[in-house]
Amino acid sequence: MFEVNIDGASAGNPGPSGAGIVLKQNGKLEHFSFPLGEMDNHLAEFTACMKALEICIENHAQTVWIRSDSQALVQAVEKEFVKSAAYKPVLQEILALSQQIPLFFIKWVPSKENKMADELARKAIHLN
Repeated sequence: MFEVNIDGASAGNPGPSGAGIVLKQNGKLEHFSFPLGEMDNHLAEFTACMKALEICIENHAQTVWIRSDSQALVQAVEKEFVKSAAYKPVLQEILALSQQIPLFFIKWVPSKENKMADELARKAIHLN
């Protein structure tokens, strides 16, 4: 099982943004920081999820459990719907990627349980 904590962050809304991903598999931790360019915080959250799924698929994941502190992201994925046209293409990509994983779960967690992913996302902002 791949246990994945994700976070997106923006310095400004919109502003320079980053994605942070903490991937745990078989007791091994991997950390990722991706600069995302200019976008708003919600789009950074969605993009972090998309990138995490891409990494899991590249590693032939069969079971993926994503944890995010973004209620907007988690609800959009669970309902397979988002109102904002800006987020629809990324949500569609997330849904398409999740279909490639036999068992996929997403769960909201409080920010205090997502600190490492948050730090990695903030670090990525400075890589822009």
